[in-house]
Amino acid sequence: MSPELWTITPGELDVKLGMEIVEQSLEKVVVTMPVATNTQSLGRLHGGATAALAEATGSWGAMIHASSLGKVCVGVDLNITHHRGARGPVVTATATPLHRGRRMATYEVRIVDADGSAISTARITNLLVDTE
Repeated sequence: MSPELWTITPGELDVKLGMEIVEQSLEKVVVTMPVATNTQSLGRLHGGATAALAEATGSWGAMIHASSLGKVCVGVDLNITHHRGARGPVVTATATPLHRGRRMATYEVRIVDADGSAISTARITNLLVDTE
């Protein structure tokens, strides 16, 4: 992989959950996901879908950073807190860096509903590794 910035390519799970990339840069990654097709048995947004959104968004941020160093990254820790249920048809995740080092990158992911109210916050740490 060249030191050019990596461009996000959604994986199969990301596509199945309906994630759409809104913005991607070294400083911020923004991704949306529909609520209606990602619910649990009570008809509310599934916490696992929210966690997958947080992990994807934060990992994509870390991968963009890793690519600037000629590396790739793998997730080693994810912590998420759900604050309230989502209102509206879509949720939006925004990942911003807390730490970008040569070996690890940690991102904060804030997930809001259509009203702009925080529904979840997450922290994800990725290990940066050489491409082989």
